[in-house]
Parts: sequence; C-alpha cells; structure tokens
Amino acid sequence: MALFVPLLLVIALLTGCSTVPENQPVPVIARPHPQVVNYALSLQGAPYRYGKDNPRDGFDCSGFVRHVYQKNGINLPHNAKDMALTLPEIPLHAITPGDLVFFDINGKTYSHVGIYIKNNNFIHAPSQRTGKVMVSNLNTPYWQKHFVGARRP
Repeated sequence: MALFVPLLLVIALLTGCSTVPENQPVPVIARPHPQVVNYALSLQGAPYRYGKDNPRDGFDCSGFVRHVYQKNGINLPHNAKDMALTLPEIPLHAITPGDLVFFDINGKTYSHVGIYIKNNNFIHAPSQRTGKVMVSNLNTPYWQKHFVGARRP
C-alpha cells in the first residue's frame, strides 16, 4: 500500500500535465495535376473561336480553360470573370503549373484567362488576331501591363 499511493500521485501528476492539443484545421490547397498542363499543351494550335469550348469548333480563352479542366474532372464557369470571382486567389510568387492567370484586356478586369505552365509561361486562346491556342510569357511587357492576378482551381 505504501508504494500504491506514491504511484497514484505520479500517475495523477503525469495525466494532469499532459494535454491533447486541439486539432486545428490546416488549409489544404489542392495542386492541379500535371495532366491538366499536358492536356492544355496538346491543344496548342487549335483555332480561336469566340464563344466556343471544344477542339473541333475552337476556343475562346475561358472556353479553352473550362474545357481543359472539364476533361480533368473539374467544372469551371464559362467566363473569365466568373472563374476569377469563384476561385481562391494566390500570390504570384506561389503560382504553380495548372493555376489560372487573369488579365485586364480593353479596360475590363478579368476579361482574359490562361493556364500557367512554368517558367513564367502560360497557354491560352488569346484572340481572333492570333487565331490559335498558344504559349505566351508573363514577362513580356504586354502581359505584365495587363496581369491582374492568379487563382487556383
């Protein structure tokens, strides 16, 4: 019995001092899969067509992005502004392949969208003038001037 009381005191002290930390939710930001970028690159050269969203008829910028993500099981709105307003913003220094890059074209915020590849390159369906899906660089003066942010699907 003499040993039993001190043993109980030690157990009481140890269990009294030990606390289980509260589980704090850690935000997990899903990273796009490499197949998103690979599929987007496979469509390079597809024709630009306003309002279209498939390889047969062609793509506008948001139709291109929507199609690529839809093929990978992610549904996005059809217009760039709605994509920007519904997806979480990420800082430029944290951008990864598959993230979306948005631009202000003709004074309209979130009026153009592309898919980031890597090394400051992105793929997009820029315009009727260029006529096709192509890769561009964020560091060119034009795209730097019009860049308004990045989002992660």
